[in-house]
Amino acid sequence: MANIVIVGTQWGDEGKGKIVDLLAENADAVVRFQGGNNAGHTMVVDGEQFISHLIPSGILQKKICIIGNGLVVDPKVLIEEINYLKQKDITVTPKNFIISDRAQVIMPYHKLIDTGRENLKADKKIGTTGRGIGPCYEDKAARTGIRFVEFTNETGFAEKLKAVLAEKNFYIEKFLKLTPPVFEEIFAEYSEYAKILAPYIADASAAINKLIKNGGQILLEGAQGIHLDIDHGTYPYVTSSNTVAGSACAGAGIGPKYIDEVIGIVKTYTTRVGAGPFPTELFDKTGDFIQKKGAEFGATTGRRRRCGWLDLVVLNNAVKLNGLTGLAITKLDVLGELKSLMICTGYKYKNGIIKDFPADGKVLEKCQPVYEEMPGWNEDIALIDKYDNLPQNTKNYLKRIEELSEIPIYIISVGPQRDRTIVLNNPFLNISGIKTPSFT
Repeated sequence: MANIVIVGTQWGDEGKGKIVDLLAENADAVVRFQGGNNAGHTMVVDGEQFISHLIPSGILQKKICIIGNGLVVDPKVLIEEINYLKQKDITVTPKNFIISDRAQVIMPYHKLIDTGRENLKADKKIGTTGRGIGPCYEDKAARTGIRFVEFTNETGFAEKLKAVLAEKNFYIEKFLKLTPPVFEEIFAEYSEYAKILAPYIADASAAINKLIKNGGQILLEGAQGIHLDIDHGTYPYVTSSNTVAGSACAGAGIGPKYIDEVIGIVKTYTTRVGAGPFPTELFDKTGDFIQKKGAEFGATTGRRRRCGWLDLVVLNNAVKLNGLTGLAITKLDVLGELKSLMICTGYKYKNGIIKDFPADGKVLEKCQPVYEEMPGWNEDIALIDKYDNLPQNTKNYLKRIEELSEIPIYIISVGPQRDRTIVLNNPFLNISGIKTPSFT
């Protein structure tokens, strides 16, 4: 039995969807433990692309998929996603898909507040997706949120919605200067959503713990990346939930003793979407090359991602915050054709070198990356399926990542397709007692 947490080590968009899809083959259930539909997973299976925002990508492997209590869920978006998958002949039924009765519901006023606030900030925008994620988490903390257990109770839903709207509409109309939503319209529309989703609602924590008790293997996936964590990220340019591995227990409803491994997904360069400090960002033709070759556009927003060199200060911060036990390297093929590669090993700040990721965004903005240069490779590695067949310079680059992070590499992705992957150590099989080749 093994239970594994998957996290992104940078600012999201590291390719978690593909790795989750890959590892789901050996899992019995895949659980999302935080975030909302402001995240997106893109998977390519048998030449066909699938994009998911809420339902775990393990659904493609016909695994039990669970939305944990740590999520905020837009019911309209979720229903659209269920229908999208069904149209692609992917089975989604209450037998293989569960929504926690304790997850929070994103309402229309959350989205109005999200976009309204961002518009008022003019040139000081945070870069929110406008999907109501932050305002919904605010209501959760304020204890005024609507959970699915209330959402699917018509009387309870009506009472709670009326109480919440009185405050929200005052704020929307008087402060944001927007047209407030009407109770009757919201209630009619969202009551229909509640009826559609009701069969999927259950005590997710009980279901997960039962699976574990019966010897099942659980794969827990987070959204975004560690440096968008509400506590540990580049505040205030962060998401509204905890993206660190420790959040998996709270967001799924299981105890920490059940976590066996934590795998960090590392893109071989660094990207981020929206505003916020980014020490290794490239503004030259190399940055444009990486952005174009890596097809760096957000799966959720379509926004162009900012691109830069691999940052080991960022990665080592993720190692510390998550207790990483292994790495999955993604988009290695994108770096082909570059004559030399840079790895940031520290930040120059004033008269010293910083090795620890600073909390102060103003300090981070003034940090200059300290680079270690390594030779690149010209070979196309997209079709290579064995580590030994990789170019020597590619091996050297991977080995240096291991040395600097002090964490072994388990998986190497050389393309978006499922079969474009070199698995050096499958954590599920490893824990189960079957050793796969280690990285050398």
